[in-house]
Amino acid sequence: MLITATSRPQAKALYNEIHMRLKAAGELHRPVEADEVGWWALLDYGSVVVHVLQKEARDYYDLEHLYGACKELDWQAMDMPDLPEAPSRPAEV
Repeated sequence: MLITATSRPQAKALYNEIHMRLKAAGELHRPVEADEVGWWALLDYGSVVVHVLQKEARDYYDLEHLYGACKELDWQAMDMPDLPEAPSRPAEV
């Protein structure tokens, strides 16, 4: 799966969302491969590999060409578990 982020904060947010949802579904990935500037992050779940790239990295590496023969996944049609609720904060004293 190839995902384009428009900035480093968006790349981090996309990675976190994918990680949390798949973890909630019981999926674990191998150690994340990422660079310091949020240019590209790779999450390897074995049968599915997720690339979160900033636009410039996606244009430069042209992974669509590399993965052109792979089966496309309709990720929007997939059922995903709800995220667990965030723990409540203690009341201010």
